[in-house]
Amino acid sequence: QLQLVESGGGLVQPGGSLRLSCAASGFTLDYYAIGWFRQAPGKEREGVSCISSRGGSTNYADSVKGRFTISRDNAKNTVYLQMNSLKPEDTAVYYCAAEAPELGVELTDITTLQAMCAEPLVVAGFGPWGQGTQVIVSS
Repeated sequence: QLQLVESGGGLVQPGGSLRLSCAASGFTLDYYAIGWFRQAPGKEREGVSCISSRGGSTNYADSVKGRFTISRDNAKNTVYLQMNSLKPEDTAVYYCAAEAPELGVELTDITTLQAMCAEPLVVAGFGPWGQGTQVIVSS
């Protein structure tokens, strides 16, 4: 069964840092672009960041640019989201998900042979969805 498990969330003060992890089981992440999303209470799930299948390309929501860094270690079948300078508005449940295979094929860069991230980063093109990890930024 394909599954992605998020971890690393917690309570942190404004200005603090957290590192989220997204571990895959049941499949290898090597061929998939992976996205991080978040959902705050009462709001829709939104895209935060995405990394191409080989890690050569990344993109970020404007709200997190310069503060968050996405990375991946395909040998460990894991994707990370380093979050620095956290703000109260970053409070949300954070999810990771794999880009749909058909979308990945469509977006493959033939020069680097990696699945690129769809832009804009939308929920509809990604899955499966795990339980997420809660991030609370508060003093």
